[in-house]
Amino acid sequence: MVEHITGMLALIGVLSLLCQWVGWKLRLPAILPLLLCGLLLGPGLGILDPDEIFGDLLFPIISLGVAVILFEGALTLNFKEIKEHGRMVTHLVTIGAFITWACIAPAAHYLLGFDWAIAMLFGALVVVTGPTVIVPMLRTVQPKSNLASILRWEGIVIDPIGALLAVLVFEYIAVTADPTTHVLNALGLTLVLGFGLGAAGGYLTGLAIRKNLFPHYLRNTAVLTIMLGIFVGSNILQEESGLLTVTVMGIWLANMRGVDIADILEFKETLTVLLISALFILLAARLDSGAMLDLGLGGVGVLLVAMFIARPLSIWISGLGTNLSSKDKWFLSWVAPRGIVAAAISSLFAIKLETVGLEGASSIVPLVFLIIIGTVVIQSLTAGRWAKFLGVKEGSNQGVLIFGASKFSRELASILISKNIKVILADNNWDSIRQARMDNIPVYFGNPASEHASNFMDLSGIGRVLVMSPYRQLNPLVTFHFQDLMGTEKVYGLNNADSASARHQLSESYLKRLCLFGENISYAKIASLMAKGAVLKITNITENFTYDHFKKRYGDTAMPLVYLTKEGKVKVISGVETIVLPVGIELISLLPQEAQDQAVIQRALDDEADRQAKIAAEAEAKVAAEARAVREAQEAEQRTIEKARRKEEELALFEQQEKARLLADEEAALVKQETAILAKELAAQEKAKQAASAASAASEPSDAETAADEEKPQQSSDTKTV
Repeated sequence: MVEHITGMLALIGVLSLLCQWVGWKLRLPAILPLLLCGLLLGPGLGILDPDEIFGDLLFPIISLGVAVILFEGALTLNFKEIKEHGRMVTHLVTIGAFITWACIAPAAHYLLGFDWAIAMLFGALVVVTGPTVIVPMLRTVQPKSNLASILRWEGIVIDPIGALLAVLVFEYIAVTADPTTHVLNALGLTLVLGFGLGAAGGYLTGLAIRKNLFPHYLRNTAVLTIMLGIFVGSNILQEESGLLTVTVMGIWLANMRGVDIADILEFKETLTVLLISALFILLAARLDSGAMLDLGLGGVGVLLVAMFIARPLSIWISGLGTNLSSKDKWFLSWVAPRGIVAAAISSLFAIKLETVGLEGASSIVPLVFLIIIGTVVIQSLTAGRWAKFLGVKEGSNQGVLIFGASKFSRELASILISKNIKVILADNNWDSIRQARMDNIPVYFGNPASEHASNFMDLSGIGRVLVMSPYRQLNPLVTFHFQDLMGTEKVYGLNNADSASARHQLSESYLKRLCLFGENISYAKIASLMAKGAVLKITNITENFTYDHFKKRYGDTAMPLVYLTKEGKVKVISGVETIVLPVGIELISLLPQEAQDQAVIQRALDDEADRQAKIAAEAEAKVAAEARAVREAQEAEQRTIEKARRKEEELALFEQQEKARLLADEEAALVKQETAILAKELAAQEKAKQAASAASAASEPSDAETAADEEKPQQSSDTKTV
């Protein structure tokens, strides 16, 4: 029997890890493989029976696990951060949560016949979404940055708020279900203990952390032990008040000034991943598949109300007064998958309510699992297409995550941000993070490869990771984490492996990526250059100022880092390939002091060369002007000669034409004179003929007439002689 229990515990651990890995590999919420694994081992094959294995210990194990989950979630509820993330997030976790509760509770009551108390508890349980299901979905869907931020922060903040609401409703039901206890006294004591003991525990624990009463290696263990002790103590003083107490305690710690809970939160996240994985397999194994089928159409109706009525209504009402478009609201209306917190708390509450004999308590768990399965599966498969249809998907991921917030990283980030490139700086050094915040650079304080970073760091729009930190032990972890997440070609690191022994200890695949900005560029080298006065500069590479001109001006010591194309794409320069920079880009480079000095000298030489070239050009222009003047004078003289020649030719032609005209006029006059004479003669002859005709017609002529006639021919002859 002992071996069987040991084997089952080991099997649960191995399967928890396997399910988490499958979810990460497929970019799906881990809740799906965990759920399938639990259903397969429990109702499916009958291999795992949690009640048989753990017996009476099952309830305490689930109770303590849920307490840790709620405490970890409450540690993330910083009221200042809620305000920083806009009105929409604030409305969603307050007004939106109430609307969801008010819609789902009546649906459970009327569609499934739940008692009002059970219906109200169920409505409070399914208010939460949770980052464990939202973040993997956002990585796959890749909506616009503002929408991803809203959904992510809603999931983070709604976890403790929804859990607190569910705990309050449960406390009321548990008190009223006990006929031997006075309701008001019991409920009042529960609230007083929950808020009073939780606030006191949070304050005292925070005070101990602030004063460093615990050594660093005991801090996480001490906080966990104190939390569990307060949880058990609160339950002893008033039954079922412990969950409210630890939730209030976590919220108090998260909002207490001067308390650094980063290490605690990271430790709790690691523990929570293990607890969530194991608990979900156990809870799914306890699930009665027949009970889920018994819900029938009523259960489907509640699911439809949650997806098509409660969520859109909460989004549209919460979105009043915001700058979200209708498309943004329609997308947000479709994405609200329920998480593992709802499953864990519902299972715990169901066990507790069944012990007091409350009717309908056994139906809570299958209905919650139905809502989880329905929302996660349906929305995971359709959210990407819905975002594409609405046109709210993020463009190409050109943003940069830089691990290491040194002065060099901050200046590079500021330049990229000025070019509208999204940048996040991550570091474990608070002073560096503080300086980055003063420069208005988005930051993440902590390990970017942690589970906390996966849930809280907004990676929407981030497409590259530059590992530029001095932490040699942490750099490989960050590199491998983001290589698995984004691909090997998207992650680069500085070559910090200085010694030969260190290089032999690192894998070849990792060493190949230690080529950021060049083969032999290390963090120490860049830090040394910055300390000696190196500066970052933006240079426009054009046809008139090519990369060859750049190298000539700044020399070989200039270090090209990144360049931006005309299309706004970011190209990181590395030692993997030869540097060939096209024209029309903006080159960001690191200029050591030597490069700056050479640039001054080269610029002076270029200015002198330009001056000499200008003088030579002016001389050439003067010579050209003189030659042009001579040529123009010659051309003018040639034009004058040509003009005179044309005038002489025109004059000679005119004289010839005049002579010809005068000759023609003389000839015409002679012809006219001869014509006139000839006309006179013809007229005289005609007259003579007429006279002769008249004389012949008269009687015989006299002697005198005869003589006259004889004389006429003589006169005529004389006339001819003349």
